[in-house]
Amino acid sequence: MITRQRPAAWVIALLAALTAGLVTAGPAAADDDDEPAQPSPKVELVLDVSGSMRARDIDGKSRMAAAKQAFNEVLDATPDEVALGIRTLGANYRGDDRKTGCKDTELLYPVERLDKAGRTDAKAAVATLAPTGWTPIGPTLLKAADDLTDDTAGRSRRIVLISDGEDTCQPLDPCVVAREISAKGIHLTIDTLGLVPDAKTRDQLSCIAEATGGTYTSIRHTDELAGRVKQLVDRAADPVVTPVEAKGAAQCTDAPRLRSGLYTDREEFGEHRWYRVDVPEGKELRASVSVSADRAVHQDYGVLLRAETPNGREIVRGQESGDGRTDVISTGLRYPRPEADDADEDDKYGATETVCLRVSNSFSAPASVKKTPGMPVELAVDLVDSPDEASDVASFGLGHGWWLLGLLVLVGFVAGLVWGWLSRWRFAVWRTN
Repeated sequence: MITRQRPAAWVIALLAALTAGLVTAGPAAADDDDEPAQPSPKVELVLDVSGSMRARDIDGKSRMAAAKQAFNEVLDATPDEVALGIRTLGANYRGDDRKTGCKDTELLYPVERLDKAGRTDAKAAVATLAPTGWTPIGPTLLKAADDLTDDTAGRSRRIVLISDGEDTCQPLDPCVVAREISAKGIHLTIDTLGLVPDAKTRDQLSCIAEATGGTYTSIRHTDELAGRVKQLVDRAADPVVTPVEAKGAAQCTDAPRLRSGLYTDREEFGEHRWYRVDVPEGKELRASVSVSADRAVHQDYGVLLRAETPNGREIVRGQESGDGRTDVISTGLRYPRPEADDADEDDKYGATETVCLRVSNSFSAPASVKKTPGMPVELAVDLVDSPDEASDVASFGLGHGWWLLGLLVLVGFVAGLVWGWLSRWRFAVWRTN
C-alpha cells in the first residue's frame, strides 16, 4: 500500500516545487534593478510623564496606563523602514525647583530602526515610567529636534508629542520654539495629541502643530491614542511632499487654478470653497480632500467634494460622513475627460476642460469654540492618462497579481487531471491484485 501511494506523493511534490519556482520567477526580474537605498524616515515619540498623568479618566485607567498600552501597540506595528525613538518630559525630577524641573527631558530610546530585540527593549523602557514632575514642553521640543537633525536630504522627520497639560517652563513659549524649528528648514513636522485636554492645553498644542504644518488631535480613549499614533508613524514612511498653500474662493470664477500636487487651505464650519483644474483630453482627474477637526466639534458631520462644469452642472461627486470617532474625514472622486467628439455641447472647451472643484463641510461646534481660523483642509490633485476601458475592467481589483491568479488556476487544473489519472491507475492496480 505504501508503494502505491508514492507516485501520487511524488507528483504532488513536483507540482508544488514547479508552482513555487514559477511564482518566485515572476517578480525576480524586478529585483535585478539595483535602486539606491532611501534614507529611513525618522520619528520621535515625545511622552509627557508629568504628575498630572496619574489622573484616572481614560477608560477607567490612568492617562499613563493608557499611554503605555498605546505605545506597546505602536511599537509592534512600526514599519521596519522607520527609525523610531522615544523621549520623555517630566519623568525624573520630583522636586520644586523650577530651573531643574525645566531641564527634565531624557532620550528614553534612541532613534533607530526596530528589530525584534529593539521593540522589546523599547517596551521595557516605557514600562518603567511613572508620572513624576514638571511639563517642560519647549525645552523638550528643542532636544527632540536635535535628535532628528542630520545631513541626509529627503528624509522625513516627525515629532509626535503626547501631553495632558500646558508647558510649565514659560517664558520659553513652546509655540515660539515650534516656529523656530520650522524656520530652520529641516522639514520637521510636529503632531500633537492632547489627553483629555482643557481649552488652554488644546490651544497650545494646536499652536505647536500649526507652526510646523502638523495636526492636533484631542484624545479621550485608549484606542483613539493608539490608532492616531500608528497613523502618524505610518505617514512618516510616505514620501516627503511639501503641500502648497491654495486659498479657495467663494465661487468658481475666482478660484485658483491647480495643477497636479498637494495643497492646503482652511475652511470654516459649513463653508464652501472653490478651486479650478484644467483637464486635457485623454486625461483623468483624480482628486481627494481631507478636513481635520482640530477643535471640539459636534458629532455627525460630513465632507463633500463635487466636480462641476463652470456653468454649475454636476459631473461627479465624492462624499463621506462621520460620527465623532475620528478627527479627520476624507473623500475623493475620479473624472475621465471624454473625447471631444463624444462630449456634450456644454462640455466642449477645446483642448482642455475647466473643472470646478467644490469642497464643502457640515461640521458644527458649540458656541464657545472659536470658528477662526478655519479647519485644516488638504486637497490632492492628480492628472493621469485615462485608462483603456477594456484593460481597466479586466484588471479591476486584481492589481499586478492577475498573472499569479491565472498561474494558480492553471496549476490547479493540471493537478486535478494528474490526480484523476493517478486515482484511476490505483483503482486498476487494486482490481488486478
